[in-house]
Amino acid sequence: MQITDAPLEAEAPLAVTLVVGSNRHGRFGPVVADWLLDRMRDRDDLLPEVVDVADADLPTTFAPTSEAMAARSSVTPKLAAADAFVVLTPEYNHSYPAGLKNLIDWHFTEWQAKPVALASYGGVSGGLRAVEHLRQVFAELHAVTLRDTVSFHNAGASFDEGRLKDPSGPEAAAKVMLDQLVWWGRGLREAREKRPYGR
Repeated sequence: MQITDAPLEAEAPLAVTLVVGSNRHGRFGPVVADWLLDRMRDRDDLLPEVVDVADADLPTTFAPTSEAMAARSSVTPKLAAADAFVVLTPEYNHSYPAGLKNLIDWHFTEWQAKPVALASYGGVSGGLRAVEHLRQVFAELHAVTLRDTVSFHNAGASFDEGRLKDPSGPEAAAKVMLDQLVWWGRGLREAREKRPYGR
């Protein structure tokens, strides 16, 4: 057997959907989302896409009306095509927003056997209580949440005109989180290609 030092063929970049989880008036989410997108776009191993809860007019009744199906058609393909997710959530009353839960609940197979990185922002807690609640939800949907997160405590005071005042900590946390997302995303993508999940 001949041993060579030829490099392994580069793996295709991961399709990653960033879910912006707030639709509140005056929300801060787009500031953090833009920062995350910049980190994702700086990498050759990620191809980011965005689903914004504020743009998804999904009813809470789950009635399959024509309006609901039209709203779903703008969201579902982006989730289905994703190899992995980054879910960005604020913390409202010690948990995540209703609009985010509604978007999650309108889907099922789209989340299955895929990794979910969780990023958050808020006051003193930085949204981490919302993150812990989301872990339970995604476990029920057969998704894999990553241990490491990016969280912004007192988020409004951390940014100045969309730029972080002190980026060192968040930059390091984002690299760890996205590195883990690539590892899990590649492994689970390969597993799904070889063996459809749940069959």
